[in-house]
Amino acid sequence: MRKFNVTVNGKSYSVDVEEVGGGAPVLTSVSQAQTATAAPVQAAAGEGTAIKAPMPGLILGLAHSNGDTVKKNEKVVVLEAMKMENDVNSTVDGVITYVVKKGDNVDTGAVLAYVK
Repeated sequence: MRKFNVTVNGKSYSVDVEEVGGGAPVLTSVSQAQTATAAPVQAAAGEGTAIKAPMPGLILGLAHSNGDTVKKNEKVVVLEAMKMENDVNSTVDGVITYVVKKGDNVDTGAVLAYVK
């Protein structure tokens, strides 16, 4: 029996794997690990209007830096979904604070940034 820690979509799991007769390993148990890194960091960004992912995908780029002023309908994130690049635009004017970074995978409805 070997023990591994596996991270899936930002959640950390402790996994026990049993080797059976030289074939592929067999998963015997999974439990969610309680680690400080399992939860996404949201800094002091919980204020303002949330800009959410319209679909699941990979964050290819951030169009601004934290603290930049953005206008309504201005591109703030480039999200790759199904091998297509999609612009995610701000829904309001204000100062942006990102919750995600380039390379993050996100689900539909995940908060990408706040505009205050």
